[in-house]
Amino acid sequence: MPLVRFDLLEGRDKDAIKQLLDAAHRAVVKAFGVPERDRYQIVTQHPAHELIIEDTGLGFERSRNLVVVSITSTQRSDKQKKDFYKLLKKELVESCDIEPKDIMVSIVTNGAADWSFGFGEAQFLTGEL
Repeated sequence: MPLVRFDLLEGRDKDAIKQLLDAAHRAVVKAFGVPERDRYQIVTQHPAHELIIEDTGLGFERSRNLVVVSITSTQRSDKQKKDFYKLLKKELVESCDIEPKDIMVSIVTNGAADWSFGFGEAQFLTGEL
């Protein structure tokens, strides 16, 4: 049930976006052990002047192929997060031809009471999930 948001520079076509979403979902399923249909993804494409993502002083330049992945999820272990970063990189490089320098990830955690999947219910708290 991670909610995964992708911020991209505008210009990718729907097939490229589908490949990106599928690749990221494979990494989420494998690293976090979520069910296959536990898939919540949102894509936003921005004009270049609306997306400034630099290198935090690490000394590299990003390309127009930049992908910013923001994940909201219940708590994950440090190992799961590290595994996710590696799996996501592997999937995006192999499936989408995205360079590792163009992948930025941020994970924000929350708790069971912070999720409702519909019907005005907190399914983690009601025991449905």
